[in-house]
Amino acid sequence: MYKLLTDAARTLVPPRGDRHGPLPPLMLTLTVVTGLVDAVSYLSLGHVFVANMTGNVVFLGFALAGAQGLSASASVVSMAAFLAGALAGGRFGTRFAAHRGRLLTVATALQAVLVAAAVITAAASDGKMTTTVQYTLIVLLGLAMGMQNAVARRLGVPDLTTTVLTLTLTGLAADSTPAGGPAPRPGRRILSVLAMFLGALAGGALLLHAEYALTLGLALVLLAATSAATRLSASDAAWTRPLS
Repeated sequence: MYKLLTDAARTLVPPRGDRHGPLPPLMLTLTVVTGLVDAVSYLSLGHVFVANMTGNVVFLGFALAGAQGLSASASVVSMAAFLAGALAGGRFGTRFAAHRGRLLTVATALQAVLVAAAVITAAASDGKMTTTVQYTLIVLLGLAMGMQNAVARRLGVPDLTTTVLTLTLTGLAADSTPAGGPAPRPGRRILSVLAMFLGALAGGALLLHAEYALTLGLALVLLAATSAATRLSASDAAWTRPLS
């Protein structure tokens, strides 16, 4: 338990000179964003994900098999938007390869612009989910989450991919002491799962009592805060340098 609490504390408040600096808590914030955004996409946009592409591949198979309540076109559009966003994120990763702080600052700022456009679209729709509104939101949010995933991959903070938890959960069990493993970073892995859960919980609760524009607005605030925090801390410290 002490090791678990210590690791969690180091994730939230990294020690001076840590190779990832402020990145772990910022990545946890982006993980919360994923929970919020996927809550909107699944519960309001027709049972489709914009961040969890594994789910979309499965949904596409179900839809093509004739399952009710699923849209093959929505899954395809979401995956296409996600790939386009990941491509852009990969380009940014190459351009800002020498400074991880600037990479995250630019990427989260652009994500914020995309989510802001989604908020405006949602507000302008006045709560009416037409096909045009649905697919516009899927494209905007898919682009944002694809970019986030690609940038998180380039930043390379262990166990903090911000959109995928399968390997995190596997590592938590397979590398645990009962399994005979070294149990590295259990606190960080648990915090990653908790961040996604809390984002989904908050998103689901907001959607039950308010318009989905409010949920997207919360995601926008978190993205803007992440971009601002990264910009303020993006000096020439050791954590900003690319991983060898």
